[in-house]
Amino acid sequence: MRALRLEAWKSDPVLADVPDPEPGPGQAVIRVGGAGACHSDLHLMREFEGGLLPWEPPFTLGHENAGWVLALGDGVTGLEIEQPVAVYGPWGCGTCARCRPGLENYCEDPANAPVPSGGGGLGLDGGMAEYMLIPDARFLVPLPDGLDPLIAAPLTDAGLTPYHAVRRSWGKLPPGATAVVIGAGGLGHMAVQILKATTAANVIAVDTRAEALDLALKSGADLAVPSGDDTAAGIREATRERGADVVLDFVGSDSTLAMAAAAARTLGDVTIVGIGGGTLPLSFFSVPYEVSLQTTYWGARPELVELLDLASRGLLRPDIVQFPLNRAMDAYRQMEAGNLNGRAVIVP
Repeated sequence: MRALRLEAWKSDPVLADVPDPEPGPGQAVIRVGGAGACHSDLHLMREFEGGLLPWEPPFTLGHENAGWVLALGDGVTGLEIEQPVAVYGPWGCGTCARCRPGLENYCEDPANAPVPSGGGGLGLDGGMAEYMLIPDARFLVPLPDGLDPLIAAPLTDAGLTPYHAVRRSWGKLPPGATAVVIGAGGLGHMAVQILKATTAANVIAVDTRAEALDLALKSGADLAVPSGDDTAAGIREATRERGADVVLDFVGSDSTLAMAAAAARTLGDVTIVGIGGGTLPLSFFSVPYEVSLQTTYWGARPELVELLDLASRGLLRPDIVQFPLNRAMDAYRQMEAGNLNGRAVIVP
């Protein structure tokens, strides 16, 4: 089969012929229906080098995946051939205190995971190929009736990551509250939809690009404002000088983190999701009183089940741009140039 392979750090991936996978005991193989292209893949291609991660190339890219069960190994129960499934992306050990309730994104025993602190497309072969080996069938989540794998694929990261970030702040988003989404791209436009589907908060989207602001409004944002030096002041004006109860930063640069802190309300949450490499000085007077600052990574398996249910009911729908496997690099080039709105999905 053909697969998009990252052969070395700081290099473009290449299309290569690799053997079709076969499942061993407890494993499964899926026929891939869609594999999302993520901005973090660009970090693998452009920035990372040996020793920074606990795994090395080569491997097939694609950590946002969904498709249909093709083959099951001995001992696998609860799944059927041709059943549509999504792949839960962070592959933990399955037995530690974090993994047992489904928080495999925060596995505390990565040495006993299929790949330390990674998964398919992140150290092991991912879904940018015709077929994908799932090393433990527990990583497959059956899709609700009517949900196409093409739609489900980007939800496994571009949906699950903002869902986890929003969910942990539900208690601060009652009617009358305000949530700010900084960066209305592949994850940010999903965050807007998740906020509107699961809370009664007013939602303000911030981005540098007019196209992204239009997408945010299309996704349900109550207000979309361009990013600039006076954005935080504008958010305060829009909230009667109280500030935002929850700020979700999907960029993570110095400027956006400073904006988030300046726009936050006392007792609010500032959650850093983007890995833009920025820093935020934290001291007694640098943020409003009792503002909580946190980072998040991906989400839990039970949260993916909840998210897929919302999508199957028509409450969430990622804005998708499709690319065939032989044009996967076009998706990454458009993403790198800032010309891609929504989420690119590779369809093998």
